[in-house]
Amino acid sequence: MSRPLPRIMGIINVTPDSFSDGGFFLDPDVALRHAEQLVADGADLLDVGGESTRPGAPAVPVEDELARVIPVIRRLAARGRVPVSIDTSKAEVARQAIDAGASLVNDITALQGDPQMAAVVARANVPVVLMHMRGTPQTMQRRPRYRDVVQDVRAFLREAIRRAERAGISPGRILIDPGLGFGKTVEHNLALLHHLDALAKLGKPVVIGPSRKSFIGRVLNVEVEERLAGTLACVAYAIQHGASMVRVHDVKPVKQLLTMWDALEHVGQARRQRRSRRHRAASPAGRAS
Repeated sequence: MSRPLPRIMGIINVTPDSFSDGGFFLDPDVALRHAEQLVADGADLLDVGGESTRPGAPAVPVEDELARVIPVIRRLAARGRVPVSIDTSKAEVARQAIDAGASLVNDITALQGDPQMAAVVARANVPVVLMHMRGTPQTMQRRPRYRDVVQDVRAFLREAIRRAERAGISPGRILIDPGLGFGKTVEHNLALLHHLDALAKLGKPVVIGPSRKSFIGRVLNVEVEERLAGTLACVAYAIQHGASMVRVHDVKPVKQLLTMWDALEHVGQARRQRRSRRHRAASPAGRAS
C-alpha cells in the first residue's frame, strides 16, 4: 500500500531580510495576495514568519515580529482557506498568533529558545514542529561538527519529543524537522536526507524544508533563483524516505511533482493488485474455492 503524500506547507516570509524573498511580502496586502496564490497552487497550510533565520541574521524584537505577523495571520485565519502556522521561537509571538487564528507552531529551537514556549503550546493544544538546530542563526554555520550527524540529530529530536511530552504537549501533536541548513555542511544535509527514514522511525511526522537552501546551490553551483530543480529532487527523495510534510516557497511545481508521483504510485499499486489476484486464481487453493 502506498503511503499518503506529504502535505505542502507554503512559506510566507514577512521579513526584510530572508535569504531568498526578504522584503517581498512586508506589506500585509501583498502577503495576503501571495498567500492566496500559494493556496491556489496547492498549499495545504501556510507558514507565516516575521524573523529571518538565515545564517547570521540578527534577532528581531518581539514588538517588531508581532507587528509583521499578526495582521497577516488574522486576515488569513478569517478567510479560513487553509490552516495557518506561526514560524517563531518566541512564546509571546506564538501566543498572540494563536489568538489571531494560527493553529500550528513551527519552532526552530525545539522549545528551547523561550522557556515559556512549551506551556503556550500545551495550553493551546496546537501541533508543534520541533526542529534541530546547532547553535543559533547567528552562530550555526561556524564550522558545524558532529560525531555522526544522523544519529546526533536523531538523539536530539528524541529528547525534544520527550521534553515536549513532559511539558504536557499531546504526543499526537508533535512533528519533527531535522533542520536542513541549520548548522550543517553540505555533506550533513545530504546525509540527513539520505537517512530520513531513521528519523521517521521516531514515530512522529517528519517535516522537511529544503527549499532554495544553500546546500543545493553548492551541489549544483547555482544561485538562489536557480535552485528549483534541486529543491524538487530533495522533495522527491524525501517522499521515498518518510517525509510527512514539505515546507517550500515554490508550491505549484511541488504540487505537480506530488500529483505525478501519486499517479505513478497508483499505477504500480493497481498492477501489483492484478498480479496478486491472478496468482491467487492460479493457485490450487484458488481453483478449489
